Amino acid sequence: MQELLNQLTGKAGLTEEQAQQSVAIMKEFVLSKVPPMFSAVVEGFFADGATGGHEDGLV
Repeated sequence: MQELLNQLTGKAGLTEEQAQQSVAIMKEFVLSKVPPMFSAVVEGFFADGATGGHEDGLV
């Protein structure tokens, strides 16, 4: 998730707090759109970054 925060602060010019709030909103939005069986994958993505908790980057 740090990479996403860095891009939001660097490219979008958000403060660290704004970036964290934005990521929280994105996470809530994605969780509301995916079936419940995928919620752990989404949680892992936002917790661990783009690999979703998987070393090879595959879900």
